[in-house]
Amino acid sequence: MAEHTPEPGDFPEQDIQRILRELLSGNAQNLPEGIGFDPSQFAKAAGLPSDPAALQALFAGLRGAMQNQSGEIDWDLAKRTATDVAKQTPGPDAASVRPAYDRDFQVASLWLSEATQVSPTPDAPRTMSRVEWVLWSIDTWTSFAEPVATSIADALTTAIAENAPEELASQLGGAEAMMRSIGGALFALQLGTVVGKLSEEVVGAGDIGIPLLEGPGREGGALIPQNVAAFSAGLDQSADEVRLYLAVRELAHARLFRHARWLRLHLISAITDYARGIHIDVSRMEELASDFDPANPEQIKAALTDGSLIPPKTEVQLAAHQRIETILALIEGWVDQVTREATSRLPGATAIAEMVRRRRASGGPAESAFSTLIGLELRPRALREAAALWQTVAERGGAEARDALWAHPDILPTAEEIQQPELLLSRIGLAERAEAGEPATEDPFDLALAELLGDAPRPVEGEFGGLVSDPEEGPDADQAPEGGDEPERGPAAS
Repeated sequence: MAEHTPEPGDFPEQDIQRILRELLSGNAQNLPEGIGFDPSQFAKAAGLPSDPAALQALFAGLRGAMQNQSGEIDWDLAKRTATDVAKQTPGPDAASVRPAYDRDFQVASLWLSEATQVSPTPDAPRTMSRVEWVLWSIDTWTSFAEPVATSIADALTTAIAENAPEELASQLGGAEAMMRSIGGALFALQLGTVVGKLSEEVVGAGDIGIPLLEGPGREGGALIPQNVAAFSAGLDQSADEVRLYLAVRELAHARLFRHARWLRLHLISAITDYARGIHIDVSRMEELASDFDPANPEQIKAALTDGSLIPPKTEVQLAAHQRIETILALIEGWVDQVTREATSRLPGATAIAEMVRRRRASGGPAESAFSTLIGLELRPRALREAAALWQTVAERGGAEARDALWAHPDILPTAEEIQQPELLLSRIGLAERAEAGEPATEDPFDLALAELLGDAPRPVEGEFGGLVSDPEEGPDADQAPEGGDEPERGPAAS
């Protein structure tokens, strides 16, 4: 006897909300005949493990969303999910590895002080577990993802309201807020899974180029020993050298974001504004619903993670994307160049640096999943060119000229200047003196500042001018470097 497929009119007396509650509680035996449900398949569609503990957490979160009549997204669900994923593989005892990392942090700080004018942070660097990384960074991740999650929830409720059969219209009258909450909860679960997986891949707080940690005591940099050990295991280099090299990179990130206090807000605001411009394609969601095969949970998982629901970028988003890629390239290029100078006495530094670049260029599966969730890859495209640009500036004008360019967003190199360094050298007054073989007698920072204030022909508007509240004010006076002498150019190799 063929199995009867239920139609909307078959349940005139059924309450849609009751059916959903039975589904989420796993009480399939209480559902009307013909409605099948496999909790493990549902978990698989959400990209989550199907073990009993994960299933219990999944449905507890969704049941909580059903009771949320406000329609707002419960981001604690993302935090709990990420924490559960991060704690699946316990790491080494923190007390046993902390002394070695403390020594590396001390050496790394000394080497960096020889390579850059940017001073150390007042916060001490630290080690942390994967779970700590999740707890300290999850707020930043949710700030990126919230605009997209809201758009998904809006699209879901709109699609249901506009396309529900007339037989179910009365039943769905009070369910829109609940469906909105459930849609947001599913996205929060996906985000939590991605961040939890990322905690298994990143080696430190600055590993992906953006400042994830914020607040008192959190700006000194951090490494995750468990992940550092895993990264070292795949290299033909001494684990001690790898750990020291990564400590230098991490402290360089921390110093830069502490020195350029505007940089974190500048970058986070750009990414958040980009995400706010994303709107989910309702027609694509309708196609997904009409073609959905309950026996193929990979179908809905793919739709949530392959970016197919997110429409093509607008012109405004494309411009924002380029600005973000440029600033990430400048950050990572500066860190690479400063780290190269600071680790010049480390035997395996060149090989380790190349592995770090390859790892970052390829990206891990979790990072790729996050890029599809908000449609933005957090990887610089012009990293090598930016690193070469910073090295050229340091060779022509010293570390002081290189580091002074971080005083204000309007005097940073532009995307065009990354590709054509001679444009930047000309703008800051280093090109002609370099061609003549003359030492720098004018402070290039003062030249750039004069241009910013309108005393030179170059206009103020630049690559990042649109993100500055008042570009006419210029950098603070106390950020200007002292003196005009050429500084030393990093440590000498021993």
